[in-house]
Amino acid sequence: MNLNKVMLVGRLTRDPEIRNTTGGQSVATLSLATNRFWKDKSGQKQDKTEFHNVVLWGRLAEIAGQYLTKGQEAFIEGRIETRKYTAKDGSERRVTEVIAENMQLGSRAAGTSNAPGSFNKPVSPQQRPQNDRPQQAEEEIPTINLDEEQDEIRLEDVPF
Repeated sequence: MNLNKVMLVGRLTRDPEIRNTTGGQSVATLSLATNRFWKDKSGQKQDKTEFHNVVLWGRLAEIAGQYLTKGQEAFIEGRIETRKYTAKDGSERRVTEVIAENMQLGSRAAGTSNAPGSFNKPVSPQQRPQNDRPQQAEEEIPTINLDEEQDEIRLEDVPF
C-alpha cells in the first residue's frame, strides 16, 4: 500500500500568485510557514520554522487568490510532488511542492481586516467577479479557547 498525504496548518508568507495556463486553467502558488516548538534538555524553549511551497489548481486557485492574504492562517491538504526543470543557466534543478487538494481559510493576521479580499471591504460591481453574491457582514463564529477552559470540554458545548 502507498500513501502520499500532507496536512499543513500555517501562515502565508506572501500573497498568493495567480496565473492562467495556456489552456485557461487557473493556478496559484503560495508559501506557507509552519512552526514547531519544544524544550531542549536544559529546559530552554526552542522553535523551528519550515517553509512549504504550495500549488493550487482550478477553482481552489481562484478562491485562494480572492480570499487569502499574507499572514493569514490556512489549512492545506494535498500530496507531495517533486518536479525537474531546467534553470536559465542550463542546469537541471528539482523543487518539491505540496499540490493542494483541499483548503480551509483561517484567521487573518492581526490588523489586516481591510486587506485585499477582506469581507469588510466594499467592492464595486465592476470589481466583483461574475456570479458572486454581494459582500455580507462577517458572521461571528463561536470558538473554544482551550487555554481559557478550566474544566473538561463537554460534547454538548461544542458549537457545531
